[in-house]
Order: sequence, then C-alpha cells, then structure tokens
Amino acid sequence: MQIASNSLYDIGSSYTIKLNEKEILVVEDDPVDKRRVEAKKVSAQKEQDEKKAQESKKSSSPEELSTDEERLVKDLASRDSEVRAHESAHIAASGGLAGAASFTYQQGPDGKMYAIGGEVSIATPSSSSPEEAIQNARKVAAAALAAGDPSPQDFAVASSARVMEMQATQQKNKETLEKQEGQQTYSNEAISLNTQEEGR
Repeated sequence: MQIASNSLYDIGSSYTIKLNEKEILVVEDDPVDKRRVEAKKVSAQKEQDEKKAQESKKSSSPEELSTDEERLVKDLASRDSEVRAHESAHIAASGGLAGAASFTYQQGPDGKMYAIGGEVSIATPSSSSPEEAIQNARKVAAAALAAGDPSPQDFAVASSARVMEMQATQQKNKETLEKQEGQQTYSNEAISLNTQEEGR
C-alpha cells in the first residue's frame, strides 16, 4: 500500500494526521476546533477571575471579618497610632535635626497597611564651637527621649548624645583654662616688665 505525501486522514473531529514531505506522520489539531477549545478556556479563566475578585471583596469588607480578624485589625490600628505618635515626638523635639520618618508596614486582614515599626534619622551637624556642640548634643538627646516609651535604640542614641555633650564640655573647659592661663601669663609678663622698668 502506498500513501501519497501530504495525504490527510481524518481521525476524529479534533485531529487530523498527514504525511509531511519526508513521509513522517504528523498529528495536527483541527484549527476550527482548537479555537473553540481556546474560547472555552478563556471563558473559564474569566469566570475564575470574577469569582476570586468577589471572594476578595468579601474578605476585605469589615462586616465579613471573623472575631479574631477584627481583634487583629484593632491591634494593628492601635500599634499604627502608637508608632506614628512615637516617631512624631522624635521629629518635634529634634529642633530641625531629624529627617522624615520611615515605617515598616504589615497588611491586616481588612487589606489595609498598618505601621508596625518606624524610625527617624537624626543628623548632628558639625559644630563651630564647643558651645554649639553642647547645644546640638542636647537637642539629639531630647529628641531621642521625647517619646513616651523610649526604645532601647532611643536610649542608645541619647547615651551617645550625652557622650558628645561631655566631650564638648571638656573641650570648652580646656579652652577656658587655656584662656585663663594665657591671661595669667600675660599679666605676669606685664607685671614683670613694669617691675623691670621701675627698677631702672
């Protein structure tokens, strides 16, 4: 039996087979039926997407939350308020040394994002004098401890600011002492010169 090349053999409503130029059997989908199958797949996908969207709307509406979910939302909302108030206190007390607050968020069962952590960076500008360094260190310490419930990081920043203040105070005292010693030396030299001139 001989089979001519490119001869078609119907093997059902969805498939056909044929021989290609190299006389190898090739199974092909029926293009008309293939479009129908694709249309059904697209339709089924749309239905699934609509169903998911409706379920998502149900789960994000406050009336549909379980008791545990409602409790979690209240806890997250309370934490969000605390975190924002804490960081605002740092900014308010910084005297312009603080940057903007940044927050870490968690999504609640209601679909909203709640701040659960935050931080404010405080930059200490370079000081032209020990007095200015003391003022800046005091601003940093005040900003770090401004919140009602300072965190361990807040205490660490305040401690560093106090060290800066002590170093600036030591520098100020050193400069004052050197100034006094210079004035004393100048006075002694002036007295010595006066005494020498009177002795002549």
